[in-house]
Amino acid sequence: MNKPIWFPSEAYTRGSHIEALLQHFGLDGYEALYRLSIEETERFWQATLELLDLRWSVPYERVLDLSQGPQWPNWFVGGRLNLAQNALRHAEERPNEPALLWEGEDGAVRQLTYQELEVAVAQAAHALRALGVGKGDRVGLFLPMLPETAVAALAVARIGAIFVPIFSGYAPEAAATRLQDAEACLLIAADGFLRRGGRVALLENARAAARLSPSVKQLLVVRRFGDVPLASGEVAWDELVPAQPKEAPYLPVESMEPFMLIYTSGTTGRPKGTVHYHAGFPLKAAQDMAHLFDLRKGETLFWFTDMGWMMGPWAILGALTLGARVLLYEGAPDYPDAGRLWALCARHGVTHLGLSPTLVRALMPLGDAPVQEHDLSRLRVLGSTGEPWNLEPYLWFFHTVGRGRLPIINYSGGTEVGGGILGCTVWRPIKPMGFNTAAPGIHAEVLDASGRPVRGEVGELAVLKPWPGQTKGFWNAPERYLSTYWGRFENVWVHGDWALLDEEGHWFIQGRSDDTLKVAGKRVGPAEYESAAVEHPAVKEAAAIGVPHEVKGEVAVVFVVLRPGYLEGPELAQAIAETIAARLGKALKPERVLFVSDLPKTRNAKVMRRVIRAAYLGQNPGDLSALENPQAVEAIRQVGL
Repeated sequence: MNKPIWFPSEAYTRGSHIEALLQHFGLDGYEALYRLSIEETERFWQATLELLDLRWSVPYERVLDLSQGPQWPNWFVGGRLNLAQNALRHAEERPNEPALLWEGEDGAVRQLTYQELEVAVAQAAHALRALGVGKGDRVGLFLPMLPETAVAALAVARIGAIFVPIFSGYAPEAAATRLQDAEACLLIAADGFLRRGGRVALLENARAAARLSPSVKQLLVVRRFGDVPLASGEVAWDELVPAQPKEAPYLPVESMEPFMLIYTSGTTGRPKGTVHYHAGFPLKAAQDMAHLFDLRKGETLFWFTDMGWMMGPWAILGALTLGARVLLYEGAPDYPDAGRLWALCARHGVTHLGLSPTLVRALMPLGDAPVQEHDLSRLRVLGSTGEPWNLEPYLWFFHTVGRGRLPIINYSGGTEVGGGILGCTVWRPIKPMGFNTAAPGIHAEVLDASGRPVRGEVGELAVLKPWPGQTKGFWNAPERYLSTYWGRFENVWVHGDWALLDEEGHWFIQGRSDDTLKVAGKRVGPAEYESAAVEHPAVKEAAAIGVPHEVKGEVAVVFVVLRPGYLEGPELAQAIAETIAARLGKALKPERVLFVSDLPKTRNAKVMRRVIRAAYLGQNPGDLSALENPQAVEAIRQVGL
């Protein structure tokens, strides 16, 4: 399907952030605005920050300094600010409006107004100082999605320290790897959280991780349950923080001063600590939410994620900076029943809902009724990120959840980007599974093997100019950063995704370039195989990998999870293979179709193809700490024998 299914209307364009920019520049259309954003970079960012009402303790003297090259841009030269002040400044004008909403899996609900959040962050900032944390110190956040998680992150930034978010599902060794690399001095952890009705004993893992990390001197414990005795030297959040003064200064820091190290899992070797700064990631998050998602003051964003993934800090910092509210949820999306996620949205008046394609695929088999039974009339925008779509779940999200009237803002970028490279704007028609624009301010292209821009064919997704939010290298590993993103073409960021840009200006991600198959001399994205596979009625979800072949060079192997009621067998495997061949062509028919009960996924439901490929070939799969279901890896090893 290559025709748009959603079209702009005044309901979306009138009063939008993009409309304000168009009026500011005196432009008559989105295309002209995007061109200005990449041709007149400094003018665009100056206007954007003015319209978003960013606060500076010391105004910047110059938007951009590239004297060290595009790999190391210096943004907003001479300026000083604090991201926590920008996130909480709305307490001045709208102190009693909700800023932070939280719901636990057990139904517990908490709400903090902007004023209450400001006070909580001030008290937490004093508590951190009382524990000896100072400017530039690293603080680990080993926390689920709790109100204290947002408070802790903002408090760390408020005093000029650096927080290190750690996925709440990590084993001690994985958490310790990040704490050790960052040389964190303090670890903030919860005593546990709920997941599918069970209690996850997070504090046990936190203690073990701290023991493995010599730099960690203290453990600050958020007592979600309060019935776990604290060990000697451990400090209770609920005893220390509320006793502190209710006012605290914001430490003005230089624009490029780091506030967060967030780690990404590498294919091999240790995880990469991406460095993000006060005038980067938070501004990029707010700008993307404004220009792509059009999140407005007083609206409510809910993105199903964890603080250990980029989208956790992105949701909190971006939404609060725009004066919106952010909803955090602790548990599983379908517990205790299939309607939990939709009830959550209805109960809290969610206007912007973000889900990964894999999560949508998991929710689809639960049926339409759980969605239709809840009042989702407040929903205005749907969002997705993490991986390429298949057509069926995309259309289900659009028609069943969005009632055929809401735009799906497809969003693709990454931790190192600080937000999106590609997205959608409500000012252009939207094609299924695609992106109708590069993010304003991002000069993106699709490049062929020689580095030339191409249209209508698959190539490397690249960015030709720097942007705020671009990571300030990898922590203590600048050469690794340069080789990862800048080693292919001179002064060009190559992101590692295969993409296609059609003649109408719509983009399509074809998968990671290291995931891409080359079958019969043609490069094929794994998403193409997977979309074709799920057209067979027996297939719930699929993952495709390329494996070496003595004669053909490379062939496709497709792993399939079946829908209930279907039985594995050679005839069904053959039928699925034929379905794929009918869609892609006989030359691209997969060599094997293998049945598994589950695919290796991260907590935010991203399928890990590189893990599947390594396990199938009997190779070292690299860092598995991000997986929610590591048992799936062993099952793939067995079918590969």
